[in-house]
Amino acid sequence: MQGFTKWAFNNKAAMKIVVLMALVMGVISYWKLPMEFLPEADNPMVTVAAIGPGYDAKSMETQVTAKLEDALQFTKGKSGMFSTSGNGYTQINMTFESGTNMKDAKTEVERSVSAVQLPETVSKPFVVQLNTSMIPISWVTIGFGDSMSEAQREQAEKEIINEFKQIDGAGEVTLSGKSTPNISVIPNTAKLAEKGIPFQALMGVLQGRGTTSSVGEKTIDGASGNINVRSDINDIETLRKLPVLPGVTLGDVAEVKLDKQQESISSIDGSDVLMLTISKSGNANAVSVGKHVEETVDRLNKDMTSIQAKVLLSTSEQVVSSVNSMLKEVLMGALFATIVILLFMRNLRATIITIVSIPLSLGITLYLLDLSGVTLNVITLGGVAVAVGRLVDDSIVVIENIYRRLQKEPFSTQLIIDSTKEVATAITSSTLVTVAVFLPMGLLRGSLQDFLLPFALTVSYSLLASLIVALTVVPLLSAVLLRGTKMVEHEGSKRFSGFLSWNLKHKWVPLLISAVLFVGSIGAYAVMPKAALDSSSASTVNVTLEYPSETPHEEVIAAGRSLEKFLNERSDIDWVLMMNGNNADSAKYGEVSSPTLVTYMVDMKEGADAEKLIEAVKAQRPTYKEAELNADAADMMTGGGSSQITIDVTGDDPEEIAKGADQVMAAIKPIKDVMKVKSNQEQKKSVYTFELDPVKAKGQEVAMQLQGLLNPVPIGSIKVEDRETAVMLQPSVNPKTESDLNNLTIMTDNGPVPVSSVAKLVKSEESSVFYHKDGKLYVRVTADAEPSQLSVVGSEITKKVNGLKAPEGVEFVIGGASADQSSDFADLGLTALISIGIVYLIMVITFKTIRAPLAIMFSLPLAAIGAIGGLIVTGISPDFTAMFGALMLIGIVVTNAIVLIDRVKQNEQRMPIREALIEAASTRMRPILMTAIATICAMLPLVFGTSESGSIVSQSLAIVVIGGLAIATLLTLIIIPCIYELFFFRKSKKQRIEGKFEQAA
Repeated sequence: MQGFTKWAFNNKAAMKIVVLMALVMGVISYWKLPMEFLPEADNPMVTVAAIGPGYDAKSMETQVTAKLEDALQFTKGKSGMFSTSGNGYTQINMTFESGTNMKDAKTEVERSVSAVQLPETVSKPFVVQLNTSMIPISWVTIGFGDSMSEAQREQAEKEIINEFKQIDGAGEVTLSGKSTPNISVIPNTAKLAEKGIPFQALMGVLQGRGTTSSVGEKTIDGASGNINVRSDINDIETLRKLPVLPGVTLGDVAEVKLDKQQESISSIDGSDVLMLTISKSGNANAVSVGKHVEETVDRLNKDMTSIQAKVLLSTSEQVVSSVNSMLKEVLMGALFATIVILLFMRNLRATIITIVSIPLSLGITLYLLDLSGVTLNVITLGGVAVAVGRLVDDSIVVIENIYRRLQKEPFSTQLIIDSTKEVATAITSSTLVTVAVFLPMGLLRGSLQDFLLPFALTVSYSLLASLIVALTVVPLLSAVLLRGTKMVEHEGSKRFSGFLSWNLKHKWVPLLISAVLFVGSIGAYAVMPKAALDSSSASTVNVTLEYPSETPHEEVIAAGRSLEKFLNERSDIDWVLMMNGNNADSAKYGEVSSPTLVTYMVDMKEGADAEKLIEAVKAQRPTYKEAELNADAADMMTGGGSSQITIDVTGDDPEEIAKGADQVMAAIKPIKDVMKVKSNQEQKKSVYTFELDPVKAKGQEVAMQLQGLLNPVPIGSIKVEDRETAVMLQPSVNPKTESDLNNLTIMTDNGPVPVSSVAKLVKSEESSVFYHKDGKLYVRVTADAEPSQLSVVGSEITKKVNGLKAPEGVEFVIGGASADQSSDFADLGLTALISIGIVYLIMVITFKTIRAPLAIMFSLPLAAIGAIGGLIVTGISPDFTAMFGALMLIGIVVTNAIVLIDRVKQNEQRMPIREALIEAASTRMRPILMTAIATICAMLPLVFGTSESGSIVSQSLAIVVIGGLAIATLLTLIIIPCIYELFFFRKSKKQRIEGKFEQAA
């Protein structure tokens, strides 16, 4: 690598241009790079959602879900298919193998779904394939004034949606909370009976009444002309006058009035609003689209005085906040690193030379990210924040070596080149091993790869750029700025040399102490609970209130309003958005849910503790005894700090599956820190089935008649205030008992008869939710674990479930947060092993020996002591980000050992091993401490700052890295020399004996 240094000195003019270009291109790339919240990543899943208002879960399962599953079972690349059938909805999630082209997969699923014939009143299924770029940019609420008519309101809705769709870069714009005006026809059963009119006669009242038809072309008065027939019903009064039978009008036997039909509820601060969800198109800039949305909202509020538009939540604001927050931490880290260098070097010019690598390296990194198509997001900025302390490491080693030699030798350009050459191998090797740790992150499968690869590329680009700067720009600047500078004399610590010499003579003492510390730290880690991601700093909290499926909708909404009021009264929140119900716009995103589920999105005030709100919500559970009340932090990347563990009970026999589920529930309920256990088979709903005698009546006719009697039926539409308005025939009866059901009157070939004369009514209790896995029924048992004890609870549940004897043909599959956590930890563990192998290979190539790199690898267990110690001291439970920090340590801590052993190998050419070790440790102690302290100080802002939602760079990661690096650095200077001499014990002993013999002679 010293060739870079020589080329730089031979092409000084070119180097000036290259440096200038790096800075300029970095600035241009920064402004050019698209700002996103998260890297673009395809979710390897396709969701199919369908809505069937009025259908019970069993009907949705048999008439909708089963048909769709049959059509989708042979989809190419499918690795699994999971479905949920509930009251009025079906959702099928299909997972795909890694490497599958998800656009092709979605197209194939759409083709299969379109060929399925579903019941008439079930919506056309929506097929969704989500990508992180589809995360909505803004949520906008629209409130309307009371003075607006329905026609004005509908016109305003259209104008508002068009305004947002016209925004440059806007993608999908969806609307929820919309109420559709319709005309209700409410039959009067007494008057119908009095006049002898069957209920079914009302269904045809509009038939043929409203029409516009062309009946031909004729020559009239000598000129050709078209003849049309037009019949319009333009008001409710005309509708009331329509004849049902001779002498009887619709108004005589039914109430006719204008109504509203609201398919879903969106409420903010206790008032119903429309909710607009705006996403961006694929390549658009999230921040730019977000700004345009805000401008559009401001303009609409000025131009349309009868509406109140408000940007409720904007991910573009979060992007800007994240970028600013991370940049602040990067700059703070750079400042701390600069102060450390200045304190050690005690020379301003040498400090300036060193820190110039930070802006240059960042400029090159931004340019390379732009070339690679990587966006500026919380993941890539996190990579920069982690790497900033490491950017000066190579430059520190180079400038320190130049500085040290200039204390004893006269200044010359050749001295600068030689000094750089001395450490070129060490810094190149140390940089490459760090890069080697980060690059295998791109080999992880699934969503981890999509998020960690941009991080790995950012860190790798930064470190490689800093290496080039250290080998070219730093020597050149040294040749200019250090000429004629008086250097402060610095010698290696004699106390440290004596201390190390004692340790080398009594190796068993430091080795035994470090071994005990290592074993103790591993033991402490094994018993530490592995937590779900910390939620205290979350900016948004999701709250769910779910009632049993048989609960009347009015009761659900009343309880929902009560909880909404409780949330709105709290002082630590900005706003609460309450939502209930399914609608077509939500189904477009695959979002369907139970009609008895009320969800709340709660936005926290800045600095508020989300954990306190979560606890306060859970404390309200006694108030809503019949419902299930939960609260979790919302997270844009992970979906929240969920701590649910699931056990899926699968098999072919439904009865055996039910027995297996009961076994599992009984086994896990007593486990400590399991807060609640439930299963979907417990969610029962009464189902009344008319078992018809086919001889006495036609099943299809009876079903249609009963559907009309018990449910609203569309019978046509009329124009009201120049808008097409649906006319709904409302149910003529409202049965309260089984007797009422049996007495329903239907028409048969023999005239009107009670339904009990042709059918037997059978009552049964059936599940209100059905789960299928690859087309087969299964039961899901869910356990809510204490978040801080997630791994402990997960381990205990696994042990209990594995110890059960399942019924024949039944299998237990453990999943949920605990399994996801274990899977993520296992993936990181495998990555760590690959990284260690690559690191060792690079060092073997560098030192051309097996034993020296092996000695360096002993710095890894030393890092574990500090990492685990840091978690214990701070009281933080290790989560995924902490494990990620441990993976990073592999590359960071070995760099110090490489710098040390590189000097040892140079010394061995002119002195015995022990002297070489003592001299190398004394000489390289300053650059090793400088690089370590600079890296630690650069990461301190991450410890005391607040981590961004969705970022993998967190407080726990910083604590692991700081603790591991601090202890590893101190122990490296003592333990690594002891281990190195052990590996060359015979040679070292022989040299010491020969040395004594020469002294005696």
